[in-house]
Amino acid sequence: MLAFLLSEPLAPFTIAIGLLFGLLALEICLSLIGGSLIGDGPDLDGPDLGDVDMGDLAAFEAGEIEFDAFEAAPEVDIETDVAGTAGPLAWLGLGQTPFVIWLGAVLTGFGLGGLGLQVIATELIGTALPAGLAAVPAFVAGIGLARATGGVFARLIPKTESSAQTARMLSRRRGTVTQGTARRGGPAEVRVADRHGNTHYLRAEPLRDGDSIPRGHEVFVLYDPRVRAHRLIDLGA
Repeated sequence: MLAFLLSEPLAPFTIAIGLLFGLLALEICLSLIGGSLIGDGPDLDGPDLGDVDMGDLAAFEAGEIEFDAFEAAPEVDIETDVAGTAGPLAWLGLGQTPFVIWLGAVLTGFGLGGLGLQVIATELIGTALPAGLAAVPAFVAGIGLARATGGVFARLIPKTESSAQTARMLSRRRGTVTQGTARRGGPAEVRVADRHGNTHYLRAEPLRDGDSIPRGHEVFVLYDPRVRAHRLIDLGA
């Protein structure tokens, strides 16, 4: 059976299905350690300030730091319709769904479409089509499935923030230091999700001069429009 699936007319489509199962296996393995190829889950409501240890934010209450000086995520976003994206990438379905899901849809459509076409050809004409010839309609099937998948995501999440709003949308949100230790003059990498559940990575320094925030610590992210940079308050490990 394996030799048949790896025969020249079927090999490209069998390999595509194999890659799909490889992606699924990798996603399962990553999920067991808290990771994901797709990204973090959505946080549509955003962080609730009531869940933040206000002891960590006592400086705001004491008036040491003016909280209002830091921008909050705007209630009304500048949005663009994902479905209205133009260009070749939009035709391929890219940009409407996470890339891993798009790739999985292409591999599924290409692999199953190609195998199905070869089975039908064998039944009708007694032999399978050349792999190169069968790959053309199989690729069309893969792109069609990816576009359909993107359409589903576009209906579920019909809007996305514009890139001009990214910095503001990440203000007053929880994040996690993922690389390095954040110090003044030595920013670290921070992972934070916007209100749409999209994961962003930014580099930021602590809000206070003497703070040192190591990798793995949860932080409260603020955006200071005066210096056009993000600042961090350590919420602990």
